Amino acid sequence: MDVTARGAQADDLPIVVALAEAAISEMAPVRGGSIWSRYEARPEPLDPTFEMQLGDDTSLVAVGSIDETIVGYAGGRLVELHDGSTMTALSDIYVLPGARGVGVGECLMDWIVDWSRAAGSIGIDSIALPGDRNTKNFFESFGLVARAITVHRSLG
Repeated sequence: MDVTARGAQADDLPIVVALAEAAISEMAPVRGGSIWSRYEARPEPLDPTFEMQLGDDTSLVAVGSIDETIVGYAGGRLVELHDGSTMTALSDIYVLPGARGVGVGECLMDWIVDWSRAAGSIGIDSIALPGDRNTKNFFESFGLVARAITVHRSLG
């Protein structure tokens, strides 16, 4: 089994959009997912957001594959900090449930770390929803640890 990650290309967009839809659908019903899906997740329609990122040097879209079949994706962008440095804001990382546990996510993260270093990023930020131990543990295995906790009170 050959597990790889690479930068996405225009031909990959239909599968990337389908994966993003699956990610949002999977995360929306879990704790914190209702607000996440309306605030931090990519807005509909998804296609233009990915198209815009593909043509932007400060954005990343990557795909993860098993034997050349795309089963995961990641997306993010460089953000400028107040001191003029840049950081990678990783907005998306997702692997199909049946393809988890074989290294696709790890390949994607290695690609993201390399891309971020090459871009001069001082670090990588992402989100793990409360109670999602698998995502938290995955991120921690790459050195991403909590630096802030977002709190929320529902008024509805």
